[in-house]
Amino acid sequence: MVEEPVVVVLEAKPDDRPTTGPAHSADGKRGAGRKEPRSPVRWALLGVLFVVMIVPIYLLVVNAFKSQQDILDNPFSIPLGKLTFAHMSAAISSPQFNVIGGYGFTLFLVVVVDVLCILLAGPAAYVIARSLKRRTQLVLLYFLAGTFIPGAAVIIPVIYVLREVGLANTVTGLIAHDVASTLPVSIFLFVGFIRTIPVDIDHAATIDGAGRYRTFWTIVFPLMRPAVVTVLILNSIGIWNDFVSPQILLSPSSGHYTVTTAIYASISQYSTDLTKVFPNLLLAVAPVVIFFIYMQRHIISGLTVGAVKG
Repeated sequence: MVEEPVVVVLEAKPDDRPTTGPAHSADGKRGAGRKEPRSPVRWALLGVLFVVMIVPIYLLVVNAFKSQQDILDNPFSIPLGKLTFAHMSAAISSPQFNVIGGYGFTLFLVVVVDVLCILLAGPAAYVIARSLKRRTQLVLLYFLAGTFIPGAAVIIPVIYVLREVGLANTVTGLIAHDVASTLPVSIFLFVGFIRTIPVDIDHAATIDGAGRYRTFWTIVFPLMRPAVVTVLILNSIGIWNDFVSPQILLSPSSGHYTVTTAIYASISQYSTDLTKVFPNLLLAVAPVVIFFIYMQRHIISGLTVGAVKG
């Protein structure tokens, strides 16, 4: 007589279990199962995006080692017995395209612009992030406005400005233009990150006798490493791929060529010779693609850190 009620109670309990119990996790799995019909659509979209991005890279890599006739007959094929490194070797040793010179000048440009950008954008972002004055926020909006203006739209006014200050057709003028074009995004990212750093750190440094410059460079700046790495990567890729600015601000008479302008100079008169086009394009694209693949996790972490405070 005593056992029957106990059995009835135990059988009735599962219906009254709280939603936070183990049964909820099981229901959660079943709920996730109900969302599975959306998974094929998501995978299909990712697949389409992957194909759209990988096909140009595939064509570039494969056709860089094929003959002109093989490229024209079937650009998608991989004739294993006919692949050759002769065209790539010719592109590297071509007098019209100095690979070492183009890489060296572009790397020099990347390093100088990155260093100057950090030296200018860091302190400016620190002042904007720590100030609550309305005029300081207007300065931030002024910098943000620069992100909405296409660089090609202001290239002609930039030429006139550089002529007035005597920097037209010079490497210094190109560096000044590139630094100015990278400041808006850099300051925007730095401001968002610095605002996540507690102000108490600044107060403690002030009590210890540190000035604002010392506080920023010795305390705040080391904490900005994710944002700094992101800015360096984005700026480096942008400068490496830039064609319009060096092509217009540095005429051929200057004797300086970046990777993109050197390739244009070398293949512009041989545009129909695909054995020159594809190897030269691969030489320009390969370093930046490898660099991006290797550093993409730093880009994602730098963009997301500071997005949610607390």
